[in-house]
Order: sequence, then structure tokens, then C-alpha cells
Amino acid sequence: MNSTFDLNDRPDYDQVIQDIADYVMNYTVTSDDALDTARNCLMDTLGCGLLALRFPECTKHLGPIVEGTIVPNGSRVPGTQLRLDPVKAAWDIGCIVRWLDYNDTWLAAEWGHPSDNMGAILAVADYMSQQHVADGYEPLTMRYVLESMIMAYEIQGVLSLENSFNRVGLCHVLLVRVASTAVVTRMMGGDRDAIMAAISQAWVDGSALRTYRHAPNAGSRKSWAAGDATSRAVRLADMTMRGEMGVPGALTAPQWGFYDVSFNKTNADQRIKSTEDREFKFQREYGCYVMENILFKISFPAEFHAQTAVEAAIKLYPEVKYRLNDIERIVLTTHESAIRIISKVGPLANAADRDHCLQYMVAVPLIFGNLQAEFYEDAFHLGNPLIDELRQKMEIVESERYSAEYNEPDKRSIANAIQIFFSDGTSTEEVAVEYPLGHRSRREEGIPLLEKKFHNNLATRFPIKRCQVIFDLCKDQEALEETPVHEFMDMFVI
Repeated sequence: MNSTFDLNDRPDYDQVIQDIADYVMNYTVTSDDALDTARNCLMDTLGCGLLALRFPECTKHLGPIVEGTIVPNGSRVPGTQLRLDPVKAAWDIGCIVRWLDYNDTWLAAEWGHPSDNMGAILAVADYMSQQHVADGYEPLTMRYVLESMIMAYEIQGVLSLENSFNRVGLCHVLLVRVASTAVVTRMMGGDRDAIMAAISQAWVDGSALRTYRHAPNAGSRKSWAAGDATSRAVRLADMTMRGEMGVPGALTAPQWGFYDVSFNKTNADQRIKSTEDREFKFQREYGCYVMENILFKISFPAEFHAQTAVEAAIKLYPEVKYRLNDIERIVLTTHESAIRIISKVGPLANAADRDHCLQYMVAVPLIFGNLQAEFYEDAFHLGNPLIDELRQKMEIVESERYSAEYNEPDKRSIANAIQIFFSDGTSTEEVAVEYPLGHRSRREEGIPLLEKKFHNNLATRFPIKRCQVIFDLCKDQEALEETPVHEFMDMFVI
């Protein structure tokens, strides 16, 4: 006999929600490595945002919804004169830091860009710091921002380690919304109950589809999706701090919860029915692991699964640059995630389509010896038909070892190898790069180049003296941590 009613016993908050809330409420950051890496992430994220301001397709999105809106103590958008409410400021900051696909990355069962959370963190911290001073209290310091970054990175990254949202068609910016919501609710003064309520709302929002990240629909939404997610986090935190209730069973509620509605894993022809198979799995407790092991994009604005392929192509460039027309085939050995996400053939419709095409990102440096953001634009692509000719000559092969070591916690490689065969029967050696320049194992080599990248990006927006003042402060861990947030953000107003 079918039941004619639901049992209305309101549950406790789901354990996943409780664990995140307890982490942001109780965790104390003591890792010097994490704080130092967070400082480098801050520099790199802001630099990527400044560079994006050169692109009109990005800047068209910026500014208040209603032109002329004045916001007392409004949050600043770095590199502009904008002063916005924290919700729209989070959108704008999130948009600029992700536009060029040049900021830090996390790769696991799920991937994503934890610096996407900077939209919410900087917008809320800047507003609150100004408000504190206006009310006669001490401002927030940049140490608080760095600690908030570590927590947001950790939440997004730990949820990504064992849980593949992409395999069920969901976009990873969902995890940005969850992480940002938890952290900024704490920043706004929320207690444990408030943080849980806000997090639950972030899960109830569900997820954007990954449609706009994949052929044949890849497009510019992937460049502002994180801004949208981090902005929504600020809105949910604000609603919660006004007294909005939470949804305790947001994940586990039968039929209506996130697990049943959105996290139904599928294989070729069968939907898995076991609730246990849908629940999130965790490899480790929350701490500062993600920040300490974050991946930087240092040399190329390219989707991270292709970073080592671009390095390999640049190594081959001197050998092939005078023989491009003699190339018969190019064998590119890679890992499963790269094949699933960025290997594509056929016409490429826009810049966002090209910067998520493995073959395009290899062809360009084989021809030019470099890869820059401008090389994805329509005019460049149309003016260089050899790019598509080389794309058509590429064979993509999966290495089972590369795929396995991509997921191994003690390796987390992102390997690619390239070998080129010519029409006269000769060939290059296979050039393999297993760990990209931005990997933790290459920090000593990478950080000086990351700093140079930041200085160059500053110079696209500010005069020389201002660049040097900002650069010197960001290089000094102690001085940066002691700087009031609103004074730090003052430095980025043009």
C-alpha cells in the first residue's frame, strides 16, 4: 500500500555540511608553507585579473547593474575605478581573474580553479574592512585574507579529490559557490548554525551544466561562470546573516536532495541506484593540503591538462620550425582527463573554444615557439591557416601510466609527450614532460617566473613606481599580512 504522507521529522544538518562549518569555525592556520603559497596565489590571481582588463569581451561585463549607482564603502574591482556592492564586486573580480584561464588550478577526480573564490573573499573583506574603520573598529588585515584563501582552497580541493562532478555533467564552479559561501559567512560573523544554513543553500542551488565547456558548445560562459558562482555565494551568505533558514538535508534528502537529484552517477547504459554510491567520498580531513600543493599556470594561458604538452611543443620548436610543411603526423601521448576534456577536432568557433582545444594549444607553439592569450583570438587564428593543418595531423594516444599517475596522491602528474614524424621518414625524439612548471615539485624553478609574470601583469595597468610598490609589498610576507585590506585594495585603484 502506498503511503499518503511524508514523515516530517526535520533532520540534523548533513554531516558533509557540518564538517565544512566546523573546519571554517575552528581551524587555525599554522603552516608557513601554506601562507607563503597563498601570498603567491594572491599575486598571481590579481595579476591575471589585471591582464584580462585588456580584453573588451571581459570588460563589457563589469560595473554596476544600474549605471551611476554609488555604494558607500563599496568593494573595489582591482585595476578599475569601480566601487560596487559586494555581490556585484564578487562577480566582477571573479570574472576578471578567470577570463584568460591563466590562474592556479587543482586537478583530481574533479578539477577547477580555487582562486575563483577570490571574488567573494576580496569583495567582502574590502567592504568589511572599510566598514570597520567607519564604525571605529580595527580593519581586517591581509593575513585574514590569506587564511580565508587557504580555507576556501581546501574546501573546494578536498571535495574534488574523490568526487567527479564532471562525470555526471556538472560544472566545477558549484564547488566555488560552496567554498566561498562557507568562508564569507564566517567573515561576516556567522556562527556555526549560520554557516551550515548558508552552505546548505549553496548545495540546494544545484549546479550549472558543463555544456559550455565542451565541444561543440564551448564558449565564453566558462570565463565568467566562476564570477557568477562566487557572487552567488556572497548573496547566500548575506541572506543567511539576515536570518534566512537553512535546508538541513540538502544533500541526503531522499528523492529531493542533491545526491538523488544531481549526483546520480551513470555508466554506459545503467543508472546506479545505490545511495551509498552517490554520497561524496573523502580522502583526507580539511587542513591546508590543497594550498600547499596548488598548481600554478606560469608560462601559458592554457587549460591545465595541456600545460606539459605546450612545454613539450616549445622544446621541439627549434627542431621543427623550418620543417613545418614536411610534417606528416604528430603523435601526442596524454592522459585520460585531457582526452575527455580538451581533445577535439573540427572548426573552433571562438577564443574560449580554442583555449580548451589540446590540438590547438600544441600547434601554435610548434609554429611560433610560444603561446599567449592573444593567440586564441579570431584574427590570429584566421591569419594562420597552418594551425588547423597541424591539428589535422595529430594523433591522440592515451598512456595508461599517465592516466594512473594523474590521480596518485604522491605524484599527481599531468603528463604529455609529443613525437613528430616527417614525410621523408625521419622523426624527432619523443619529448615528454610529466610535471608542469607550476607543480609543487618545481617550486624553486617556478616561483621566480611567477613573480616575473605578476610584475609584467602589473605593468599592463599601473605606472612603474606603483608597480614596484605593489610588487615589493607582495614579496614581503610579514608586511603584507599586517596591511589592512582596504589599504591594500586602495593600491589597485587606477
